[in-house]
Amino acid sequence: MQTVLIIIHLMVVLALIGVVLIQRSEGGGLGIGGGGGGGGGGFFSARGTANVLTRATAILAALFFITSLSLTILAGWGRGPSSIFTTPTTLPSGAPAAPGGNVLEQLQGAQPAPGTAPAAPAAPAAPAAPAAPQVPQSQ
Repeated sequence: MQTVLIIIHLMVVLALIGVVLIQRSEGGGLGIGGGGGGGGGGFFSARGTANVLTRATAILAALFFITSLSLTILAGWGRGPSSIFTTPTTLPSGAPAAPGGNVLEQLQGAQPAPGTAPAAPAAPAAPAAPAAPQVPQSQ
């Protein structure tokens, strides 16, 4: 169903582009009918052509709107409402369970006992000094 609707939508889009390009603008543009003689009837006069193209544009625009809405509805048809508040959080199989529900409780659980002294931080290793300055060599 969705594929058929997409094909119809594309045909409407191409027809709408064609009808808009055929219409006569104020500067002439790609408009058909030069307004000259030629013995055409009332349908092929400048005013008759403009009325037909205006109606065709309106109809194609309405069809474009309808097919766009239909495609949007079809795209979301099988989806259910989703929210981050209703989905349960699950931990990976190897992850340890957190002691508390929020970050503050987790940090309080990581604090050392009040009677023990904190461990001394390890001294950072000093970077090794280069033996000699490195000079780029040209080839």
